Amino acid sequence: MRQSKLLIKTKNKNYSIFVGKNITNNISKILKEEKIKFNKCLIIVDKKVPKSSIYKIIKKIKCKFKKIIFFNSSEKNKNINSVNKILDLLFKENFSRDDCLVSIGGGITGDVVGFAASIFKRGIKFINFPTTLLSQVDSSVGGKTGVNNRYGKNLIGSFNQPDLVLSEINFLKSLPKRELICGYAEILKHAIIADKKKFLFLEKNKNKILSLNGDVIQKTIIDSCTIKKKVIEKDEKEKNLRKVLNFGHTFAHSFEASLRYSKKLNHGEAVLMGIKCAVKFSKKINHIPENDAKRIINHIDSLKIKKLNDFFNLKHLETLIKFIKIDKKNKSNKINLILLKKIGKPDINSNYNVNTVKKFLYNELN
Repeated sequence: MRQSKLLIKTKNKNYSIFVGKNITNNISKILKEEKIKFNKCLIIVDKKVPKSSIYKIIKKIKCKFKKIIFFNSSEKNKNINSVNKILDLLFKENFSRDDCLVSIGGGITGDVVGFAASIFKRGIKFINFPTTLLSQVDSSVGGKTGVNNRYGKNLIGSFNQPDLVLSEINFLKSLPKRELICGYAEILKHAIIADKKKFLFLEKNKNKILSLNGDVIQKTIIDSCTIKKKVIEKDEKEKNLRKVLNFGHTFAHSFEASLRYSKKLNHGEAVLMGIKCAVKFSKKINHIPENDAKRIINHIDSLKIKKLNDFFNLKHLETLIKFIKIDKKNKSNKINLILLKKIGKPDINSNYNVNTVKKFLYNELN
């Protein structure tokens, strides 16, 4: 399958996403075609990315000055201190707004580098090489950047669309199955909220996707990005419709924060647990047909990840609620939950009082 190109059009910026195998061989050509020029670039590399792949990319980026630093990506390092280290280097090397920041890594690296790019002199060019399935289908698309703090996940950040995204499928070969499932969580989320046919495709092709079957994985990444593209082009800054992309995330972010972003639970696993909670809550209020709820839950269970009760019990209830209460979508002391009416038809404006959500979680944890 030839490389695929997807054009994202927002009010602030249009940019291309390239997906395929051996894209890194064509970097110079793509930069020229996309009319992206710079004299200097600072390249931030996730330490987990195989070095053989990194140097191939760096060699293909042509400019007068290149500097490379390695980043130990983790939720705990996704903080303002990491951003400040990047900014210090940019100032030290006298970068201008016409120069470029490059991220090579997963979603955490892209979020940190993208945020730094948005605030350095009010904006510097930003190119993203997402190297995980999660980042290729989700965080590299749409311009959300940011860092965590002690109050929660992604609470400090900006909307900053990249200038270019290059999703090299060969990067995925180095990932353990757990990381692939992490990315699959967002693929599943996109299908559930947007298109029942896409969900049926996942039911039939889950194993091919997780085994990185060439044509199937490329189609899946493009399909997932296309779903997100349609949402962000209508609502770039999450005024209303874009909230749908947070399906399952209100619960998921509280799970991650309650565990202090422990490696015991990665983001994708938290999202899968959060989707189950959102589906069960939808079922509880008679929002979703029984069969749809059952199919989604069975599909998640077939991935054989740990369950909610493997991490939490009733003693964690107050902590979970504390983090749910500070979710970015909440208004007027109500908890905003993205729920489902059926597969492919979400409800983005469901608001519930804290006690209703607390009672639901009590029953889930009991």
